[in-house]
Amino acid sequence: MSKNIINKLDLQEYIESLKSLFAREKSISLEGDINIHFKLINEISTYTFKMPPKVNNLDNQIMHLKKKGDLKLYEIYEFVKIINYFKYIQRFTLESKLEEWINKIIVPIQIDKICEYFNDKGDIKQGINEDFDMINDALYNNKRSIKDALYQVMGNKKLQAYLIDHQVHFIHGQQTILVRAGFNASLKAKVLDRSNAGFFYVVPHSVEKLKQRQEELQNQKEELLLKIAKEYSDIFNNHIMFLSFINKEFDRFDHYISRVEFSKIDDKNFILPNKSKKIEKLVDFIHPALHNAKPVSIDFSKSVIMITGVNAGGKTMLLKSLLSATYLSKYLIPYRAHKDTKVGHYKDIIAVLDDPQSVKNDISTFAGRMVEFSKLFNKTNAIVGVDEIELGTDSDEAASLFKVIIEKLMKKDIKIVITTHHKRLASLMAAHDEVELIAAIFDEKNRRPTYEFLQGTIGQSFAFETALRYGIPLDVINKAKEVYGDDKDKLNDLIARSSTLEMEYRKKIEALDNNIKESNRLKQNLQEQKESIDKKLSEYKNSLHTDYKSATGEAKKAIKTKIMQQAHRHLNEAHKKLQGVKEVQVEEEIVNFKVGDRVKYNSTKGSIISIKGSKVYFESDDGMKIQVKMKSLRRSGNPVKVKAVPKVRVSVAKPKGGHVKLDLHGQRADEAIENLDIFLSDCLINGFDEVLVYHGIGTGKLAYAVKEFLDRYPKLRSYTDAPPIQGGFGAKIIKL
Repeated sequence: MSKNIINKLDLQEYIESLKSLFAREKSISLEGDINIHFKLINEISTYTFKMPPKVNNLDNQIMHLKKKGDLKLYEIYEFVKIINYFKYIQRFTLESKLEEWINKIIVPIQIDKICEYFNDKGDIKQGINEDFDMINDALYNNKRSIKDALYQVMGNKKLQAYLIDHQVHFIHGQQTILVRAGFNASLKAKVLDRSNAGFFYVVPHSVEKLKQRQEELQNQKEELLLKIAKEYSDIFNNHIMFLSFINKEFDRFDHYISRVEFSKIDDKNFILPNKSKKIEKLVDFIHPALHNAKPVSIDFSKSVIMITGVNAGGKTMLLKSLLSATYLSKYLIPYRAHKDTKVGHYKDIIAVLDDPQSVKNDISTFAGRMVEFSKLFNKTNAIVGVDEIELGTDSDEAASLFKVIIEKLMKKDIKIVITTHHKRLASLMAAHDEVELIAAIFDEKNRRPTYEFLQGTIGQSFAFETALRYGIPLDVINKAKEVYGDDKDKLNDLIARSSTLEMEYRKKIEALDNNIKESNRLKQNLQEQKESIDKKLSEYKNSLHTDYKSATGEAKKAIKTKIMQQAHRHLNEAHKKLQGVKEVQVEEEIVNFKVGDRVKYNSTKGSIISIKGSKVYFESDDGMKIQVKMKSLRRSGNPVKVKAVPKVRVSVAKPKGGHVKLDLHGQRADEAIENLDIFLSDCLINGFDEVLVYHGIGTGKLAYAVKEFLDRYPKLRSYTDAPPIQGGFGAKIIKL
């Protein structure tokens, strides 16, 4: 990753803040599939892992092992820290991709055993090596002997006049006492150092033998540690592949968890870049280098973004923001922006921001810019930011040149973000469908930039107002305006008025869009209310017909008991009830549906996936696919209504127990198959898994037609003849 682009986009401090969380120094980039990285980062964020331990880079140690070399004990311990951290991670109950990845890390038994030999300080634990324990004990006892001997010396009455204190001082790794000049008369000792006050740190000759013994024991310990390190190195040599693998995976996990911890600071979001680049927008983005900044929301989906407007109004920072968001997303670095932010994935991110002119390179500003632009013709899949594109040459000539250059680069899949004061260049490019104009807004009342932006218009520079704000005398400004001329001033006024109108127009459009959404919502509610009322009316009509049948049934009972007068009375009452019922005609709609339309089948909503004649394949919102008649569907939304003949519908209500049944006795084959089709569709919608259909035996035609239909019905698991008690050969048990 180039440090140059980081510096140009003012991201140095931000990147360093992230890198400070790393367990060791490394590049900020992640190798491999960015989508897998993104999934693992999201999964890691759901756990509370401790941060990885700080470790050294071990690439040289791995290379040394490959050459059959031996490591130092502290180098071996660096590997142990990595392995122990993964063993700690494996103690968690992991899921999905993270579980799959961590389970691939299997520590060899010999390596695992070595990890158990070290304590948290990197020293060999007691009880691992008997010789090592004996030397450590001897060193400890010898140190105590030295200390006791020193205290014995300090107890000498002749030395009391020369003693500064009665403490043992560690100087250059040795135990000493502090005395003043003239101590030689009372003590034979070796001087190790002098204090700031001019006193002497000395080692008495009486403890010299103990000191020599200490050195001998220390040398023995070092020799033994070298022997142990060689033994462990031999084991490591047999597992170089594993050590290389786990060393690399540690860096990978370190990348992930550092980013997760970094995202928690200031509530940052991860924005995954998309390769399509069809929709790119910043939503509430704040550049990391800015403090207390206004969030920026900008659509930059088009190929060319041309930022114009007031000086010191934030044009350059907007350019850097667009490139910074793209850069940070590319390397999965979280930043402050709304999660609805969308950015593209680019192979190259190029910032042309500086004046290339210098004494060293002996090149003019414009020539330097041309060199940088010439390199772009060899690029594809890049995003380029160019600050002050008109820098260093005549504006009219440059406008024509840059128009052609930009159009050429657009054909090479290069997105270009430009800041410019070239009104001519902006006007030349404005008519292009793939050019987005963005103006930095100026508050004319308070004479200062607002650091806000308006899309779709060319902005004024407000050079005179900016100069006045930064201390240029008013008389100079007025004189400059006279020189500038009335015509150009009128042009600026026209641009300003067009910007104002554009802002007003966008606000009106936004208000109208909100009104349309509210209107559509109300229409949808009315439509659903109408459907509910229609359903209730239909149910009421059916209820009244049921009452009528009940009344006539009672009348027939009266006739059978030969109570004629009572029978006639019951019949008259029944007829009066029927005459009092006004037929409720529910207008139904016949619509020419097409694939993809949202529709309702009974109370189930879904979409049409295919149409064959009068039959429709319908997929419910729950994922159920069935075949139904087109006339049994209604539009789920706000359809154009056409009065039609009421339809016949077989509706199935889910029973509390037993079989769902359909009796086809006495029906013609085509009528029976149509009713069976509707019946099975309703059963599927209502979630039945077994139904019973009676077709009778008779001539066998109806039974044959039912069997033939069931053989080709797509949602059947199986069907069989019913048991004798349920109809035998005259019925079918169908499993859905």
